Parts: sequence; structure tokens; C-alpha cells
Amino acid sequence: MSDIVFGTGGWRAIIGDDFIRENVNKVAQAISDILIEDNLLDKPVMIGYDRRFLSEPGAKWLAEVFAANGIDVLMMKRSAPSPLIMHTVQKRNLHCGIEVTASHNPPEYDGLKVIVEEGRDASVEVTDRIEKYIAKQRGVKRIDFKEAVASGKVQFIKNPFNAFIDDILAVLDKEAIKQRGLRVLFDPMHGSGTYPLEVILNTCRCTLDIINSDKDAYFDGGYPAPSVDTLRPLADKVIRGGYDFGIAFDGDGDRLGIIDSTGRYVSMNEIIVMLYWYLHEKKGWKGPVVRNISTTYILDRMAASFGEECIEVPVGFKWVSAAIDKYNAVLGGESSGGLTVRGHINGKDAIYAVSLFAEMLAVTDMSVQEISSLIAANWGKSVFLDYALHFSAEDKARINKILLEDKQVPVFAKSIKKISYMDGCKVFFEDDSYVICRFSGTEPLLRIMAEADTKEDAQVLLDVFANFIEGLL
Repeated sequence: MSDIVFGTGGWRAIIGDDFIRENVNKVAQAISDILIEDNLLDKPVMIGYDRRFLSEPGAKWLAEVFAANGIDVLMMKRSAPSPLIMHTVQKRNLHCGIEVTASHNPPEYDGLKVIVEEGRDASVEVTDRIEKYIAKQRGVKRIDFKEAVASGKVQFIKNPFNAFIDDILAVLDKEAIKQRGLRVLFDPMHGSGTYPLEVILNTCRCTLDIINSDKDAYFDGGYPAPSVDTLRPLADKVIRGGYDFGIAFDGDGDRLGIIDSTGRYVSMNEIIVMLYWYLHEKKGWKGPVVRNISTTYILDRMAASFGEECIEVPVGFKWVSAAIDKYNAVLGGESSGGLTVRGHINGKDAIYAVSLFAEMLAVTDMSVQEISSLIAANWGKSVFLDYALHFSAEDKARINKILLEDKQVPVFAKSIKKISYMDGCKVFFEDDSYVICRFSGTEPLLRIMAEADTKEDAQVLLDVFANFIEGLL
């Protein structure tokens, strides 16, 4: 077995290799030891789970250890999206919550997302501490799940979706959405995000049709990750059905993708820009915007035109939510599919994002294409490309030394503005384009991403960096 190591989205591992009962128990014991040491036993630990193969059993394995250590547990009785668990931790002022999920990873993965006070993703300091406690463990306490329930140490939470749904509905312009009469096609990709969005859009009198809502731990043989490739079937159905737009969620409902009425995939970069424009210019929410290092520079141009700042942070939504608080930002997001807004939960939430997107179309009385064209006319448009390389442990060490220690970079045909090592290596150019190379925090991949005003320019940047890296392997 490999060591238990937390990345940007928690701990993720292949089922049967490292995601096994023994390792889940080890994580639960480490968190129990920390809660006991910090005297944080006055409130229960919240446990939720998505629809993956071992997620529900994994949630019970966690509960058995917490109960054996004298720690109360609040459990979900059904699968739930990650934003709901974060909202519950925040709303009930709990110290800790855990969602059993591997988010958008392939179906052979599962994992644990640790949530801390205020409903935030656990910081690096917290996950480092968990890893250290695992390393020095001398055993795990555990009792049978049925015994834990019978003793009252494990209790099932009643009506957990109500508060989450009501808080979103309370801030939406429901009347505007009702008047618009949107027709929406929703693909939850067999994940856990169906119910709350269904309630919200039906309450707002949208005509909502749903596909792929059944539980399928293998996600129909694909990835539960919205992308231009995975959403081709949705795009075809949106066109044939004459829908205003289509929506897709990842496996745990915190990332999204959108298809416009022509069947075009609307990237997360575009979604974030559209919602920042809407919130700032139409709803009057003044303030900066936050993006991670691999999210569109169109946000920088837009923020500057508003007299605002665009704050750049490393990959990992904990950095985004922390910066929203620090700078009182309107919105924060990542090109990989997640965003949240000021005043909502401190983590990414596809459910609230889609609700706001529907409100934007209703209030402006515009189509997705019209808003996209307006933004392109005022702030330009860009193309974002990415490429992934698998690597061995030896490859990683060699790449890390040359790229991040020796700070060698490829030779480019255009002038470099600056190089940042905030998270991996990001090369900025004078025309706003950039290329970035970083190790994934969720899979054994090296990701190379480029953004430029044209596809040709972005491809050149991607190819130059990819050829450089492949020459090291």
C-alpha cells in the first residue's frame, strides 16, 4: 500500500489498492486523535457520501472509528453532494465534516474530502497534521456500525437538504426566473447533485428534464467530469429538444459544465466571466474577483475595466475561498469547474452556480450566446488548452528538479513578461497569454495548460512546453 497523502481535493486513491477499509479507518483515527487533543468533542462530525462504489460503506467505516473514540457522528441516510456537507458544517457551526468522494476522478477512484470549521476545505496545515498522526499511529479503535447507531453515537440527520435549498432560494430573483420560463436539460452524470437543483429550478417554474439521474458507480463507463468530450451526448439532446441551455455536474455536484442552445460547450472560464459581469454590473455587487493560476486572464481585463482587482491564487479551492474572505471578493473560481460567490458556502458549488446562471439569463432577458458575444466584444475572447502526461516517481523527481529547483524553461518565440512559481511553473507573456506546468493534486499526472487569444497561439505554447517535458522523460 502507498502512503496516505492529501492533495488539492483531499485524499483520493484507487479502490482495492489504497482506498480500502484499513486506510479509511486510519484517516478517521487520525482525525479522532486531533479532535481529542484539541478538546473539540462538543459537536458531532458530519459525514456524507456520493454515489461511488465504496462511498456509502466508506462513510460507515469512518463512523465506526469516530464512535469508538467517543465522538458523536451525524450521518446522511442517502448520497449527497459535497456542497451540502460544507453548508451543513457551516450552518451548524461544526468543527469537522467529511464527504466520501473522489469528485470528478475516474470510477476506479474514491476518496475523502475533509471539511473544517466554517465549511471550508481543510488547509494544507490540517491535512499535513492528519498525515503525521497517521504515520505515528499504533492502532485503530473501531466498533460495529449497528452498535454505534444503537448506542446513539451515530445519528442520522433529518431533512438535511431543506436548509441548503432554502438558503439558495432566499437570494435568487425567483420571480424573474418564473417569468422567463426557461427550458433546461440537466445531466447529473449519475452523481449525487440531482435533487437540490431539481427542487430549485422547479420552484422557479423552469421546465426541467433530467437524464442520467440513476445511480451508476461506473458512470456509464465514462468520467463524471463535464467537458467538451463528455458532454457531446448532452449537446445533441439540447439541440434536438430546443432547450435554452444544458447543465452537467461532476460526481459530487461541486463542478459544472454548460451547453448553450446551439450545442456549444461553454467552458468554466466563460461561466466565471459571465457571472462576474452579471453580479458586478447587473446586481451591483462591487469588489474584486478571485481566480486560480490556470483560470482565464479575461477576468483580469474585466476587473480592470470595472476599477477592480483580479486576485491570483494557487490551484485548490481552499485558496480561492480564503481570498474571497480576505479581499471581500464578489466571486472566485477555477477553470477546472468550480466557483462560489460572496456570502455563500466557502467551497465550490455547482448547484448555486447554475441557479445564478438561470437568474442571469432571466434578469437580462438574454441568451447564453448573446451574453458571450457581449463579453467578447468588450473584453475579447481567449482559447484555453490543456494536456496531461503520466509520470513515474523517478520522472517526477527529475521534472521537479529541472523545472522547479533549477528553474529551466523552454525557449519560446515571444517575449516573456515574468515567470511565477506560486504553484508549478507559469510563464506569462507580454500579450497576456501564458503557459503553465504543474503536478496534479488529485491524480498522477503532469498538467500543461495554455491560454492565448487564438487556438493556434495556445497550441504553440502547449507544444513547446510539452516537447520540453517529454524530452526529460
